[in-house]
Amino acid sequence: APPGGFQPAWRHSMLFHRMQTLGRDWVAHCGVSQRFCWNSQISNCRRWIGHCTWAPYPFLGTGHFSANWSLPPFFEPWRPHHNWRWQPSNFTQSSLLHISHPNMKSEGDEPSSKRRRHSGESFSSPDEETSISKQNEVTGHVTAPETEGSLAKEKGMIKRHWEYFCHRKKKKILEDKEIDQNNIENEFDFTVMSYNILSQNLLDDNSHLYKHCRWPVLIWGYRFPNILQEIKELDADVLCLQEVQEDHYRTQIKSSLESLGYHCEYKMRTGRKPDGCAICFKMSKFDLVSSNPVEFFRHDIPLLDRDNVGLVLLLQPKFHCKATAAVCVANTHLLYNPRRGDIKLTQLAMLLAEIASVAHQKDGSFCPIIICGDFNSVPGSPLYSFIKEGKLNYEGLAIGKVSGQEQFPRGQRILSIPIWPQRLGISQNCVYETRQQQREEHSGGEMKEAQLENSQEIVIAAEKLSSKLQHHFKLSSVYSHYLPESGLPEVTTCHSRSAVTVDYIFYSAAKDDIAAPPGTEDSFDGSLKLLGRLSLLTAQDLWTVNGLPNENNSSDHLPLLAKFRLIEQ
Repeated sequence: APPGGFQPAWRHSMLFHRMQTLGRDWVAHCGVSQRFCWNSQISNCRRWIGHCTWAPYPFLGTGHFSANWSLPPFFEPWRPHHNWRWQPSNFTQSSLLHISHPNMKSEGDEPSSKRRRHSGESFSSPDEETSISKQNEVTGHVTAPETEGSLAKEKGMIKRHWEYFCHRKKKKILEDKEIDQNNIENEFDFTVMSYNILSQNLLDDNSHLYKHCRWPVLIWGYRFPNILQEIKELDADVLCLQEVQEDHYRTQIKSSLESLGYHCEYKMRTGRKPDGCAICFKMSKFDLVSSNPVEFFRHDIPLLDRDNVGLVLLLQPKFHCKATAAVCVANTHLLYNPRRGDIKLTQLAMLLAEIASVAHQKDGSFCPIIICGDFNSVPGSPLYSFIKEGKLNYEGLAIGKVSGQEQFPRGQRILSIPIWPQRLGISQNCVYETRQQQREEHSGGEMKEAQLENSQEIVIAAEKLSSKLQHHFKLSSVYSHYLPESGLPEVTTCHSRSAVTVDYIFYSAAKDDIAAPPGTEDSFDGSLKLLGRLSLLTAQDLWTVNGLPNENNSSDHLPLLAKFRLIEQ
């Protein structure tokens, strides 16, 4: 029941019992049986054998993108259904992405109703920021019911199982029962969740995205108990939450999570935006070393006129073992606007610079890093590839193609070189510049400028400016964005306008991790092994339960959940 003991009459009287429970089946594939089922009657679920390959999207490059970059074929427009009794047989793969609605006019990342409510000021030119609609990302896997009869019987329930990745050496040790006690002492297992819980304020301002939903499932009094129950059942050691509304956090969310043993850190968006990001961790597993909020708004830089934020925590594991490395956990919600890739990349660079500062160790290396959030970018896009590959040549890249949210982007202006001004204090390597470095570069620039004698030399100097971004982390994605059996794209969000992936968990993989990036064998050890993940779903799977939100899943996003092992460096 909601806090205070109030139980709405319609909570039970108008809904079938089966509509109020969410059945899930966790399956471990290393002989370690795990069961997670909110509905005890659900016991028959196809098991997934093996793990998917960690190959990137087929259209990925090597970090060099041209102005001709485009989305893969399966990202095509679709028409949202208007009947909540919609049948999955009518669904096709082309319904993964809906092009922005022409009637929804916006000057930024917000609809007009939201701008009126918060009266935020925008510096962006109106010709670049017209109609946009809220969309999201892909990552998932679920077993769809085999027959129409089973579909009707289990309507309103989705199944997600635990995909466990067996590392061969460890599996052999377990089979031989020759466990090395020293290895156990050097290991620390923990789980991390990333979850956009859908701010009620944003839901109300974007009600056109939820026309497929029946009224009761959209009110906060119905949604919050479901979200809290989901968090309880998944029981992650670290929670990274986005779209956490400030008044709900203050009056309900924080106290509820503290009662579950979490310590909560929160960063509200700047300006008059009423939501923000939170990182919560089990006090029984971690100590807080530092909490570092990141504001992407800069009043002196016109490019950075948006109120998005990030949060970076340094956590010290509580355990008695030799591996004493702290873990850096970051959480963010980047700008939505598909046509402002320049702002998205700058916000990402600011977050990476803060992570580099927090995670930097005395020996010059970085402690293990986990980055969660809603990045409002699809798999394989230039922004996504920059995170994973650590480099991006953006010369000639249109700002509307950075996030890959639109198949036919209307923001055709080319990214400027450099993207952000020097006074931001962040280099093209996504680290903070010292004041001395800034002075030297500034004075050096003045000397060069004084030596230029004509316009031809000025053009030559401009051409020498670097169009390459880099960062120092070797990051892998927990999810591979395709189902291993069917090859269908996974999704992390699904509403009336789109079903796509925008939520991610990135981490610094150990050398022998299943998802370690190429080349890490000789250069980098992130000290994190991916042990398992909660499977994601396809759009078809989600529309069998009327999309998101629904009677059992109270956000328009799915929670992402991963289990890691911290090993000795």
